[in-house]
Amino acid sequence: MEWMWCGLLMLLAYLLGSIPTGYTAAKLLKGIDIRDEGSGSIGATNVLRTLGKGPAVVVLLVDTLKGVGAIALASAFYAVIPPDSLPLDWQPWLAAAAGIMAILGHSRSIWLNFAGGKSVATSLGVLLAMSLPVGLSALVIFLAVLGISRIVSLSSMTAAVAVAVLSFIFPQPLPYDLFGLAAGIYVIWRHRSNIERLLSGTEPQIGQKLPTQTVSE
Repeated sequence: MEWMWCGLLMLLAYLLGSIPTGYTAAKLLKGIDIRDEGSGSIGATNVLRTLGKGPAVVVLLVDTLKGVGAIALASAFYAVIPPDSLPLDWQPWLAAAAGIMAILGHSRSIWLNFAGGKSVATSLGVLLAMSLPVGLSALVIFLAVLGISRIVSLSSMTAAVAVAVLSFIFPQPLPYDLFGLAAGIYVIWRHRSNIERLLSGTEPQIGQKLPTQTVSE
């Protein structure tokens, strides 16, 4: 029974993360497939390039709330499932696993043939819900680098590296430390095309268009 409940939680967290916010916004507002625009990502940065500031803010907030929701779902499970169905000391592990599933859902959405965004906003939501000091510190670092460089991808990857360090600075359960490390590595891996453009000096600053359409995963 324990594994059945765990499997159901992971499925729900994945489906929550899979909600294609940026894709849906582009379809509703302009009738376009955002995967054919800009970087090809469904995340808030590409929404900003394609649809403007208002839709980008909404997509950013909703994608962040997907991460928050995954952790809330893991906590709520203990309130709705039969007593003693899951050991209480499993909760940090289940929360971390649900966070991972939400991130995978965002970047590998079942509704978009297992494609999606870079998982930055959803990862932030998970961090804010799991460990507020880590999440807020990562957000401050992201904003600081963005203010200096004006490059979202560089800011995201810097924050991802910082999370791996911050997770071991602030006292928290081991599963949360491991989540910070795994999520940081995954976010950087998702930015492979951005790293290539950064090295070649062609990565656009915020508000700028890509020099040529570059569809990325």
